[in-house]
Amino acid sequence: MSVIVVSGTGTEIGKTVVTSAVAAAALAAGLSVAVLKPAQTGVGPDEPGDAAEAVRLAGPAVTARELARYPEPLAPDTAARRSGLATLAPSRIAEAAAELARSHELVLVEGAGGLLVRFDEEGHTLADVARLLEAPVLVVAPAGLGTLNNTALTAEALTARGLHGLGVVVGSWPDSPDLASRCNLADLPKVSGLPLLGAVPQGSGTLDPAAFRAAAPGWLAPDLHGTWSAESFLAAWPA
Repeated sequence: MSVIVVSGTGTEIGKTVVTSAVAAAALAAGLSVAVLKPAQTGVGPDEPGDAAEAVRLAGPAVTARELARYPEPLAPDTAARRSGLATLAPSRIAEAAAELARSHELVLVEGAGGLLVRFDEEGHTLADVARLLEAPVLVVAPAGLGTLNNTALTAEALTARGLHGLGVVVGSWPDSPDLASRCNLADLPKVSGLPLLGAVPQGSGTLDPAAFRAAAPGWLAPDLHGTWSAESFLAAWPA
């Protein structure tokens, strides 16, 4: 599994922090890691993007690469059209990931928002990138009300396209989870058919980077080079 595609069930749900945590856990396990952000939107030309954030949190040993940047916080194809910049074809993204995989033991390809957000005028999405790479897709989901439907829809979209869902990570687990969040821990695997592979605490992206790197393996299951146990976590947060 040299390439993992990281997708969210939506936007602003902790996808970049989860990507950084997976990178940090893999580095701690002795792997060489690269993070590829194909399309960065809503960030100015001199501002750090999501790939740079992964380096900041996971450490300078991470190789970061960004293929395109669009100034407005919109879907990549819309942002490209409005800015007059070129869109990204899935083949270019897959080629960049494959190139990184030749020199790194793990490549994390972080999408923009959800699985079916469009990259270009032809309607290609992150799902097309995963298909070209024959890579598993890690789904990042929020903790609270509404996540079951969105996660189930993402899982159905993966299945319909013949893609492998690696599992689900809760992108921002609250300090004081409500009833819906606690119930969702058990229900997410049921509705999606995907294993629960971690829960990243809310606010983890604001931690000192050294503290983030030390804690990251404890947020993720062994499939993601961590020590987190879904069974123990569910027992700690009963519904």
